[in-house]
Amino acid sequence: MHTYDEILAIAAERKGGAEEVLRDVYIPKLPHEMAETPDAVWLAEMAKHIFQAGMSWKVVEGKWPGIEEAFHGFDVAYVAGLSEDEIAALTKDARLIKSAPKIKAVVDNAKFIAKVSAENGGFGNKIAYWPAEEYFDLLDWLKKEGARLGGNTGAMAMRWCGRDGFILSDSVVARLIAEGVIDKAPTSKAAKKAVQEAFNTWREQSGQTLNTISRVLAQSIDA
Repeated sequence: MHTYDEILAIAAERKGGAEEVLRDVYIPKLPHEMAETPDAVWLAEMAKHIFQAGMSWKVVEGKWPGIEEAFHGFDVAYVAGLSEDEIAALTKDARLIKSAPKIKAVVDNAKFIAKVSAENGGFGNKIAYWPAEEYFDLLDWLKKEGARLGGNTGAMAMRWCGRDGFILSDSVVARLIAEGVIDKAPTSKAAKKAVQEAFNTWREQSGQTLNTISRVLAQSIDA
């Protein structure tokens, strides 16, 4: 497996320099900043990426003000308390993207966030101090306990809320395959463990965030 510096050099050769590779890389929040993130923000980001799955992001961005309004600013207690009749009404609301499963997922995630928040003094407290060395476990937990947060949906929501992590885009997966870490997109427990260990190794070598390493891997290959 190439070292982090070697992969960065490959990416720099492709992109015209290391500065270009690292341009606009996501800078994660510090744990105490994440811990203070309101529950409504976590729910909003989950909802945004759930609605964007399989759709143009421009469509979701265009409708986003109406979506926020329909969900009362993603107030977690309000959304979690919606009745079946109120949820049914939302599926017919012109402000929303009319997908009953996605609308229901927002409600289910409000209930999920409310429960975790009550147990941890805020949903952000649970996320902020989850070890980077076990990031894949966090993604699996979100997928298991939340609604429609599998694939890269949960990972994208975490990144946009400031959590350090990797995104397994096609390009990142292609580099992991090229490095012999996996032979296809990781779905098994063993494959996920191998991916986490590879990121942990590159993190130890470089002192960089998972966000930065993910960006370097993605820029190092044509997927």
